[in-house]
Amino acid sequence: MKEKTSYAQIKDELKIYLKPLADAANVITEQEVSDFPIFVVHQHSVDIGINIVDKEAVKGNWSVNASTLEEFVTKQIILPEKVDDFKTVYKNHVGDICLFVLSDLGAKFVFVPLES
Repeated sequence: MKEKTSYAQIKDELKIYLKPLADAANVITEQEVSDFPIFVVHQHSVDIGINIVDKEAVKGNWSVNASTLEEFVTKQIILPEKVDDFKTVYKNHVGDICLFVLSDLGAKFVFVPLES
């Protein structure tokens, strides 16, 4: 239960980022970069995606990098044999933002509704 509470707290902290992330997701899909944008949410430096929110600049707790399913496969975060499973889960979350949250709790995919 503690883990769920902690991820719920993280999701709550990320609400202020949803509009810029939705805008970035639209750019990624409209420019046909990928049909599967993923936002890497982190507190320490990571080597994936392009930084779009720096926690120091926004005086927040989280930085965010824009990435894609394709990059996650290239970097072997998602194995090629799991791509179809990931796409199925992703498509079940239309209207949500896909986050890959790296925290003290570990790494976890989280889908956050834009209306949350």
